[in-house]
Amino acid sequence: MKTIKGPAIFLAQFVADEKPFDNLANISEWAASLGYEGVQLPSWDGRLIDLAKAAESKDYCDELNGIAGEKGIAISELSTHLQGQLVAVHPAYDEPFDVFAPPEVRGNPKARQEWAVDQLHLAAKASGNLGLTEQASFPGALAWPYLYPWPQRPPGLVEGAFDELAKRWRPILDSNKDAGVNLCFEIHPSEDLHDGVTYEMFLERVDNHPNCCILYDPSHLLLQQLDYLAFIDIYHERIKAFHVKDAEFNPSGRQGVYGGFQAWVDRAGRFRSLEDGQVDFSAIFSKLAAYDFAGWAVLEWECCLKHPEDGAREGAEVIRRNIIRVTEKAFDDFIAAEDDQAGNRRMLGIT
Repeated sequence: MKTIKGPAIFLAQFVADEKPFDNLANISEWAASLGYEGVQLPSWDGRLIDLAKAAESKDYCDELNGIAGEKGIAISELSTHLQGQLVAVHPAYDEPFDVFAPPEVRGNPKARQEWAVDQLHLAAKASGNLGLTEQASFPGALAWPYLYPWPQRPPGLVEGAFDELAKRWRPILDSNKDAGVNLCFEIHPSEDLHDGVTYEMFLERVDNHPNCCILYDPSHLLLQQLDYLAFIDIYHERIKAFHVKDAEFNPSGRQGVYGGFQAWVDRAGRFRSLEDGQVDFSAIFSKLAAYDFAGWAVLEWECCLKHPEDGAREGAEVIRRNIIRVTEKAFDDFIAAEDDQAGNRRMLGIT
């Protein structure tokens, strides 16, 4: 068995123009002061990383690792969530997702998609240059507007969406394979890959690509009322990244899973800071340890109530407390006996 690495923290919700969140050195020092050992970098944020430069220069990547390392921090993964989202965008979402892209491709879905695909190829190379083995991303969505089948979906609509999604991602997966990097899709509502069944639909279409993996985030599974512990049992071989995030689901006679279009604080399902919600982290860490998950436990802070800096400070301790230092021997080894076939036969009454 292997001991999970961490705690680490996803920096997307924290990076800002003000110190200590304004550059890699300062934010690494801040993270280390809270007890974190790793940081997951949002690859789209130039305050932390120049993605194109990282893809072309191993020296630059060594410099980035050195900046973080001087503060006692490792770079755990790159995140390409925003770029991955733009690989596949249904026209209904063109306008709200345009803000994820640079100004020169906004309003031009074709150019925006080409930019996103190029970003994913760069991220594969950059991850390899940084010495990373996993990357976190979103797959995008073409079928999401048709989630609930009313009016009835025409035959072949969903199949066509997943065929196209696989076609777009297959070359990117190959780039990650060439770089020795697993591409870990976050299973997430609003993405076409939002549960186990849809992940399997996609995986089949990319011919069970060895680098098509999962970022496991129990909060998104809890809010769908999916068994997030059984999910680990089923997909543990593909789970290569882990966002530690909490959530709660409190349905009423007025509201359920869909949330009634309410703001997060007023929804039946809400994201919460670690241990303020309903996720059983002790059971999750136990299962991941038993299945030899060797990746990072990365805090993703999203809470509708608590201040982010409080969530980050508390989250480091929660993760550290739940990481299991796995045993190197069985607890009853001290009574182990040597193999004695004759003795075994006597104990079984076999003559």
